[in-house]
Amino acid sequence: MYLPRSLISHLYQHLLRTHHSQSPPVLILVALEPDALCACRILTSLLKRDYIPHKIQPVAGYNDLATAGEQLVQPMKRQLGGSGGVVVCLGVGGMVDISTVLGLDNIARGEDPSGGVQVWLIDARRPWNLGNIFAGRPEDALQVIDGNARSRAPEVVDGQIQRSYRPGQGGVIVYDDGDIDEELAVEREAYISLLKMPDVEDDGEVLDDSDGASEVAGSINGWRHSKKRKSWSDREDEDEDEEENRRPRQRRRSRSSSTVTSSPTHSPRRRRRDSACSSESSSLTRPPPSSPPPAPLQASPRKLRRRLLRLRRKHEAVLHKYYSLGSTYSEPISSILYSLAEALGREDNDQLWHAIVGVSSLELYGRSMTGVGISTSLDAGGSAGWGGQRGERIRQVLRDEVRRLNPPDPSDTRGENARGEASGVIPTTARSPTDTSIRLSPEPRFLLIRHWSLYDSMLHSPYLAPRLHIWSDVGRKRLHKLLAKMGVSLSQCKQNYTHMDMDLKRGLRQSLLTYAPMYGLEGLVPPPASHGMGKEGWGFVRSWGWKATLSAVDVGVIVGAILEVGKSGTHADATGKAYGKQREILEDEDGSLENQAWVERFWEAYDALG
Repeated sequence: MYLPRSLISHLYQHLLRTHHSQSPPVLILVALEPDALCACRILTSLLKRDYIPHKIQPVAGYNDLATAGEQLVQPMKRQLGGSGGVVVCLGVGGMVDISTVLGLDNIARGEDPSGGVQVWLIDARRPWNLGNIFAGRPEDALQVIDGNARSRAPEVVDGQIQRSYRPGQGGVIVYDDGDIDEELAVEREAYISLLKMPDVEDDGEVLDDSDGASEVAGSINGWRHSKKRKSWSDREDEDEDEEENRRPRQRRRSRSSSTVTSSPTHSPRRRRRDSACSSESSSLTRPPPSSPPPAPLQASPRKLRRRLLRLRRKHEAVLHKYYSLGSTYSEPISSILYSLAEALGREDNDQLWHAIVGVSSLELYGRSMTGVGISTSLDAGGSAGWGGQRGERIRQVLRDEVRRLNPPDPSDTRGENARGEASGVIPTTARSPTDTSIRLSPEPRFLLIRHWSLYDSMLHSPYLAPRLHIWSDVGRKRLHKLLAKMGVSLSQCKQNYTHMDMDLKRGLRQSLLTYAPMYGLEGLVPPPASHGMGKEGWGFVRSWGWKATLSAVDVGVIVGAILEVGKSGTHADATGKAYGKQREILEDEDGSLENQAWVERFWEAYDALG
C-alpha cells in the first residue's frame, strides 16, 4: 500500500491518538546516509514533543536489515507474544520486498502474517519494489480464509490508501512523494492484473499472435462451411415443405372466393365454417418462425491458456522494463519528513535546517540528476535535480520557508543585513551573539570555504575538478590562470578565507561571474537576484551565535565524513600502513568490529547534527 502526499499526516495522527503508556516503542531503522540522519532528527523531534517512546537502530546494509528484522521486528508480532507496533524505515527497504526481509511474510492458517506490525517505508532510491506499493496488505492473505475480511478491510483502491483507512492493521505502507500517482499508472495496472490472474505454468512456449488468429479464423470458417453443406443437402426437403404449405393456401383461397360470389346470403353455420377457414388460412400464411442464432464458439482450454500466457507475458514485460531503468534518486526523505512536520503544524528552524542539509547532501554526492559536481544548463547557477524542475521547486519552497521562519530583524533600522546580501559576500559570522537564524547566501560551488583557503576550496571542489582537470599539471595551470585573471594572487588565495582582504572578498563573486564562463564554468556562482525575491541558486547558511556559521553543504560534507571515517579519521605510519583502531577494523574477519565501528560513527554523526 502507499500513502498519497495529501494524507501524509494520517498515520502519525492515528499513532498520536492511540498511543498509551503500555504501547511498544516505535522502532526506527535508519540508513547510514546524511539524508536519512536528517530525516531521523526530524522524526525523533516530533516523537519527543508528543512523548512517544522510540528506538533508533542504524542499518549498514541488507544483512543488518535482515538481522534487525529477526532480532527486533519479529518479536513484536502477536503470534510470538508481542503486541504489534510501528516500524519506520528511513532510507532502507524501498528496493526490496521489505516484508520478506523483515520476516513478516510467514503466513499460517487463519493468522495475520504481519502480526500487527505496521511498517512505514520512506525511501528516496528508485526503482520501487512494486510489491511494497501495490501489495503489503495483510487483509489480502485473510480474504481466502475469512469471507468477511473484505468487508472489515480498510478502504484501499489499487494500493492507494483512502481517507477512510483505519491504521493499526499491520502491513507495509509506502510514503509517496508524488511519483507513484504521476508516473506509475501503467505499472500499477500491470501489477494488479498479474495479481488477479490464475496461476498458469509457463514452459517457455513460443506464442505467435498470427497463429492464434489463424486458429480462431479457421474454426469460424469451418463452422460456416459445415452450415453451407447442411443447407445444400436439405434444400429438397425445404422445397417440398414450401410446396405443401403453398398448395392448401391456394385451394382454400379459391374456395372462399367462389362461395362469396355464388351466394350473397349465408347461413350461420356457413359463416362459422367460413370464418374458421379464413382463420386457418391466415395462420398458414404467417411466415415460419426464424431459427435461433447459433451459439458462440467456446474457446478450447489450450486456446484460453495461450491467451492467458500472452497477456501475462505482456504485463511482465512492463514490470521488467520498469526494473531495468536503473537506480535513481527521487525527493530526499528529509524533505518528506519536513512536509509531515508542516502538515502537523510543528515546523521550526531546527527541522527546516535538517531538511536543508538532507537536500544539500544528496546534491553533494551526486544522487540527483544534477548536483554540486555535475554540469547544469541553468543560468541561475542552481541545479534542476530529480527529473527536471522538480528539485528546483523543492529548493524554492525551502527558500520561502527560510523567509517565513526567519523574518527581518526589526532592530536593523539601517538595513545592514539587506545590504550584506546585496553585496554578494558570503556570510562568515553571526549577526549577534544570540543569532541562530537561517539565511540565504550566494554560495559558490566550493567546499569548506569558511574553513580552508580559497585555493584549497577550489582545488577540492567536485565541480571544478572534472572541468579543469585539477589532478594534472595542465589543470593546475588553468586554475592559476583563472585566479590571475580574477586579480587574486597566489599568496592571497592561499590564506584562510576569513583573513583575506575584504576588497577581494567583495569582488570575488563578480570576478567569477565574469571569467568563469571562459573556462566552461557557467553556474559556478549564482547571479544577483534580478527578479525580486527569487534568488535562484542561492544556498543556505545558519549561525550559532559566535560559535560557528556553517553552510548546508559544509554540514553535509562533515556529516558524510564522520559516517565514513569517524571523528578520529584514518592514521598511517611512515610506510603508509594504517595503524591503531582503524587497522584492527581492516584486519577484522567476521565483520563484527566493522559493524561496531559503523554504529559508533552513526551516533557521532547524529550528535553532530544536534
